[in-house]
Amino acid sequence: MQQVDEKTLYFRKILGETITELRENKNKLSRNKIAGEYSLNDSNLGKIERADIDCKFVTLWKIVEALNIDFKDFILILQSKLGKDFKFMDE
Repeated sequence: MQQVDEKTLYFRKILGETITELRENKNKLSRNKIAGEYSLNDSNLGKIERADIDCKFVTLWKIVEALNIDFKDFILILQSKLGKDFKFMDE
């Protein structure tokens, strides 16, 4: 099993919180509804929201579509929550 560094864990946490917030508060959608309509695994969606697993790009794209948000707008929301100084790699 591969070790996960603090930055990756932080990213997962913010990603999961952002998805959950948009799903519950903005769109009032259940995980089951998103999973069923967009061919996603409900269990994996829960794991992504809880920051238990990494999210594949294609899966993230499907989730964002299900949330009815433009992908670039989602990235901007995520970027603002991470903070402008967030970087995976140190310079």
